[in-house]
Amino acid sequence: MADRYLHFTGTAPGRFLTRKLGLPQPARLRRWSLETQSLDGPLLHLTAGDSAVAQELGAVLATTGLTVVRSAGQAPRPAGIVVDATAVATAAGLGDVHAALHPVVRSLAPGGRIVIVGVRPSADDHHQAAAQQALEGFVRSLGKEIGRGATVQLLRIEPDAAASAESTLRFLLSPRSAYISGQVVELTGAAPGPAADPAAPLAGRTALVTGAARGIGASVASVLARDGAQVICLDVPQSRDELARTADRLGASALPLDITADDAAERIAAAAPDGLDILVHNAGITRDRRLANMPVDRWAQVVEVNLDSVLRTTDALLEAGTINRGGRIVATASIAGIAGNNGQTNYAASKAGIIGLVRSLAPRAAADHGVTVNAVAPGFIETKMTAAVPLFIREAGRRMNSLAQGGLPVDVAETTAWFAQPASAAVNGQVVRVCGQSLLGA
Repeated sequence: MADRYLHFTGTAPGRFLTRKLGLPQPARLRRWSLETQSLDGPLLHLTAGDSAVAQELGAVLATTGLTVVRSAGQAPRPAGIVVDATAVATAAGLGDVHAALHPVVRSLAPGGRIVIVGVRPSADDHHQAAAQQALEGFVRSLGKEIGRGATVQLLRIEPDAAASAESTLRFLLSPRSAYISGQVVELTGAAPGPAADPAAPLAGRTALVTGAARGIGASVASVLARDGAQVICLDVPQSRDELARTADRLGASALPLDITADDAAERIAAAAPDGLDILVHNAGITRDRRLANMPVDRWAQVVEVNLDSVLRTTDALLEAGTINRGGRIVATASIAGIAGNNGQTNYAASKAGIIGLVRSLAPRAAADHGVTVNAVAPGFIETKMTAAVPLFIREAGRRMNSLAQGGLPVDVAETTAWFAQPASAAVNGQVVRVCGQSLLGA
């Protein structure tokens, strides 16, 4: 559905009027396309303090396809800025972050990217922990003030494993991450999978996407197929015709199946005789009503589809070995599960449950099965469901984030595809909010 306000603010009268009235002025985001595959401009690599990983991190940044420079004079209008803050271990050391960014932050190109690279706060050194945690507050605040469609992220790496950050930096420093800002991503030290064709990083991998007939699920299936995966599209039998059309368009296969069925895992395994490399839990429903007016069936239906079926099928597929080693599980949470939402106690509970699943299962799935587990947490995404929301509530949902606009299904899909890459082995146990940095709960 068209965002008429976004279009209006892109005109000269719109810019003048909204500036005079102090209204949001969203910038049109540059997402990935065949014509826009990378950011337009150089990447400025700065260092805060005496970094031990500067050389290795520089080599990783060189793989992003951007021209990497080390001084502001070489990049008067950088498309991206990466600040290596891994050495920041004291409160005074935070001044080096300020000193690095303060002279250049205004020069960042519209739609540019800033990534602060830090390390995990130490449990044994409270001074280092304070300084590294301070970077999170810094990033979230800068994301809310940067404007012009630019984004800011904090990436925490293992000090001796900067190479594990390649797929993540390629994603964060690209048009694929247009609707993600103010996020913290922590990497393990796991070695990336074998090198893949950047144009088809999922080639040779089999993916199953639930809820794939339409909306976000169809977009996820489309992006995974674009990146080379062989996709199985799953949705309820009632959506058989729409599911078939989506699968046919993508050269995928269709699996009409109620994910809550007792034999769902067995039927999924039968549809993927060589196993799954990517399992995307996207299917979900809403049955909104305030708790005082919510009958038990509305509660039970939402929890059954959104959470319990995810737990059951994941357990069964892992136990049966249907998800191959090196596989990826990606679940769909929601901003509602983080911040809550009026009339959605059932939905918010189910989506918060997904976050709990990811955090608990991720380390064990990696250790026992060689499988990573992550989640996307969408905010306001432009779908048929949000198009049915009353006008003023819809407009509030669109504007209440740092980018002052709704996201698109492809924003969720691009994040899922990043999680799904073999090169993303170090990305595990993460819940990334695809919400334009929602002003509530994120």
